Amino acid sequence: MFDFSEEHKTMRRVLRRWVDAELVPHVDALESEAMLPYEPMRKLLGTFGADEMARQAVAKLEARASGAATPTPEGEAEVGMMHDPAMSAIVSIELSRVSPGFAMAVGASLGLCGGAIMRRGTLAQKKRFALPVLTGEKIGAWAITEPGAGSDAFGGMTTVARREGGGYVLRGSKTFISNAPYADVLVVYAKMEHGDLPLRQRPIHAFLLERGTQGLTLGKPMKKMGMWASPTGEIFLDDVFVPADQLLGEKEREPSREGARDVFHGERTGMVPMCFGIIERCLEVSVAYSNARKTWDKPLGEYQLVQAKLAKMFVHYQNVKNLLFKSIWMAKHKVPLTIGEASAMKAYCAPAATEVAMEAVQILGGNGYMREYRVEQLARDAKLLQIGGGADDIQLVTCARALLRGEIAFG
Repeated sequence: MFDFSEEHKTMRRVLRRWVDAELVPHVDALESEAMLPYEPMRKLLGTFGADEMARQAVAKLEARASGAATPTPEGEAEVGMMHDPAMSAIVSIELSRVSPGFAMAVGASLGLCGGAIMRRGTLAQKKRFALPVLTGEKIGAWAITEPGAGSDAFGGMTTVARREGGGYVLRGSKTFISNAPYADVLVVYAKMEHGDLPLRQRPIHAFLLERGTQGLTLGKPMKKMGMWASPTGEIFLDDVFVPADQLLGEKEREPSREGARDVFHGERTGMVPMCFGIIERCLEVSVAYSNARKTWDKPLGEYQLVQAKLAKMFVHYQNVKNLLFKSIWMAKHKVPLTIGEASAMKAYCAPAATEVAMEAVQILGGNGYMREYRVEQLARDAKLLQIGGGADDIQLVTCARALLRGEIAFG
């Protein structure tokens, strides 16, 4: 697959019209935090019928299971736009061209939180927790990162769960969690008590929490460099009691570390269309500006140094586009992408997006530094993609280790 189908291209045009009409006018409000991203998110879901598709998908699972809590049949874990990897990528691209922060808020709620529950949860959990998130009725958050456990998310995790009173008691904290300040449903990872087993080696499980639960505190939105349209915050767990039926999947014998790895995997590859959207928009703006802006009576684009910048930006555009379509093709044909390959994708695409955005700022000069032209916003937002989901350095180490272990085929 080297391009979108005609159907996908049509959908992309329709989605861009929606973005221009419904998202662009609110970007300043979203960036100033005067407006939260959730009402536009609900409008997006309603306009394209994603909320109704989610209801139909869960109803289909109920009918198939006849009320029994059975695992989701393969291929039905994703609903709505997420079911088609190309369509999912188009949504991310088009939103990220205008507001990567908005795209991140949507992805964290629907993809990370709702998607994790749809993949690993029981039927009852899908209906109670995932469905309201997928329809936009409630906001979701996916919480694994901790103050002392970022790139070492699994080994360094100190949030613990102990068995008590027919359920579990959670204690610890999470940080840098998208949507946390306003989340209604949270997927929280914790290490289970396990006799004398060292904390680093204990099994990890995911728990489903709801806003208002005693002992659960959601911090205020954090002030940060970029992604202002995506509220980020802390989560504090002070002996939070979680009933047994809120253990994700309700099966303690199946640790959720692999489930968390799956979501991390998706988070890394899911950043590729975001990077592509940022690069495409910055390249378009830079080419248009280079043709229109004149210095010493010559268009800016006639200067070779500017041409070199544009050419390098286009190289990144082509490379990221190829990686994007590779990931779409693999997802469509259910070809597994190794963790080393996913890390390699992120290790290239994230810094490429930042570099292209910063070059756009440079080409536009003083105008590029002003918010009116938007490239300064895209540059700030792009930087997070080099950090979130594992920093560039960690991606390179992960990729190298996979190569040395023979986990990546090449040649």
